Amino acid sequence: MIKTTKMLCEELDGYRDRPNKIARMVRSGALVPVVRGLYETDAGASPWPLAGCIYGPSYISFDSALSYYDLIPEAGRSITSATFRKGRAKSYETPFGVFLYRDVPASAFPFGIATRREGDASFRIATPEKALCDKLYTEAPIANRGELEALLYDHLRLDMEDLAALNIDDIDFLSERYRSRNVRRLARYLRKGWEDA
Repeated sequence: MIKTTKMLCEELDGYRDRPNKIARMVRSGALVPVVRGLYETDAGASPWPLAGCIYGPSYISFDSALSYYDLIPEAGRSITSATFRKGRAKSYETPFGVFLYRDVPASAFPFGIATRREGDASFRIATPEKALCDKLYTEAPIANRGELEALLYDHLRLDMEDLAALNIDDIDFLSERYRSRNVRRLARYLRKGWEDA
């Protein structure tokens, strides 16, 4: 279970020296420090619910979400989440893995987010459509259909059937919020039935 220092201090209200008690719990293995002020009571816990607690507001996206939905073949060694108006990327190395955070436009941030459960904890993750839009937003500008297809099928190794199964209306809606040529090109590519994008 994820706990903050404040939660632990409230739980340990009967102790005079609560910081010392927390330190003893860490030494005994009852608590695993994640980042400053954040602990996990289970050393084998899933890292997914930790992502939103480490740095936020955020939701899991990019390659991490695409892998979660089995849209790309390999899982990354880190969990990457989207934030907004933070100014620069952040990285946290923890006992549960590496957590990365990068900005997306504030106008796109609140849309296309789902809540999933992992054990007794929940986490926020981009929908498949939003994860792909986030990913394309961070890529270098694409000039034509050939470059888009190379990115989708060669670089990301998306399956054409999986791509065709995405909700085109959601991608259209999101494309207006990114102001990104790449995301607009994806929306046109899907909307026109694979014609010239």
